[in-house]
Amino acid sequence: MAMSKKLSVGILIPTYQAAKHLFYCLSPLLKSKLKPKILIIDSSSSDGTVDIAGTMGVRCEVIPASEFNHGATREKGRKLLNTDIVVMMTQDAYATHPDFLERLLEPLISGQTSISYARQLPHDGASLLASFSREYNYPPISHVRELRDAPFYGAYTFFCSNSCAAYLNSALDSVGGFPTILFGEDTAAVAKLLHQGHQIAYVAEARVKHSHDYTLQEEFSRHIKMGIARKSQQQLFEVCGNDSKRGKAFVVALLTRLKKQQPALIPYALAQSGARLLGYQLGKAIYHVLPHLQ
Repeated sequence: MAMSKKLSVGILIPTYQAAKHLFYCLSPLLKSKLKPKILIIDSSSSDGTVDIAGTMGVRCEVIPASEFNHGATREKGRKLLNTDIVVMMTQDAYATHPDFLERLLEPLISGQTSISYARQLPHDGASLLASFSREYNYPPISHVRELRDAPFYGAYTFFCSNSCAAYLNSALDSVGGFPTILFGEDTAAVAKLLHQGHQIAYVAEARVKHSHDYTLQEEFSRHIKMGIARKSQQQLFEVCGNDSKRGKAFVVALLTRLKKQQPALIPYALAQSGARLLGYQLGKAIYHVLPHLQ
C-alpha cells in the first residue's frame, strides 16, 4: 500500500578525514529531486572536511573522535535529522546514477518495506579480492526478505550495510533505534525489525561504489569487533542457525574464482580468511570479559 503523505528524507554521513571523498559522495545526493536534508557528523577531522562540507551547503556537527560509536553516533544523527526516512551512508560510498536515491527509497515510499539497502560495486582499481566480496554479497537481482525466509537465507537473512541503507524512522523507534555496539549496528537493528514482522528490500537498481582493500591486521581487528557484536546480540540470530555456513561458502567460491583468474592470490586469500575467522572467534570468546562493550 502506498504511503498517503510525502515523506521527508534525511541522510546521515559520519566522516573522518573525508576531504578527498566529499565531492563524489555528496554531489549526487545534493542533485536528488527528493531534496533530502543531509547531516554530517564529523569526528574532529584535520583535513578540511568540515569546511568543504560547509562550502557545499551541508550541515556538520563535530564530535571528539573518541566519542564515535557505530550505533550511538548514528542514533544521534537520525534524531537530529528527525525525518520520516533516514538514509545511512559512509563518506566513501559514491552513487553511480542521478536517480539513485529515488530507487533506493521506492520500497519505503510505496509502503512495501521498512528497510532497503543498495547494491555496492567495487571502486575503480579495487583488487579481485575486494571486488569478489562485493559481487558475492550484492547480486544483480533485487529481492525482499522477511523472518520466515531464514531457513533459505541463513545468516544472510539479516544482512544489511549502513554504508548505504534506508530506514523508516518510525520503525527504528519501535525497536529502540541502533544499539550502542562496536560494529554491526545495521544487522542488529534489521534483526530486531524482522523479528517484529518488518521486511527488508535489497535494491540492486540503486548502486553505489564502495569497497576496501584491508590489510590482514585490519581484517583481524574488524572481525574481533564483529564477533563481539554478534555475541552481544546472539539471541536475535539464533533463528538463522550456524553462522559459519555462509562464511565457508564464500571462501569456496572465492578460491574457485581465484583458481581461474589469479591463482597467485590464493595463499593471500587463505591468510585473509584465516585472519577473519580467528578475529571473529576471538571476539566471540572475549565478549564475556568486556561488559562495557555490551
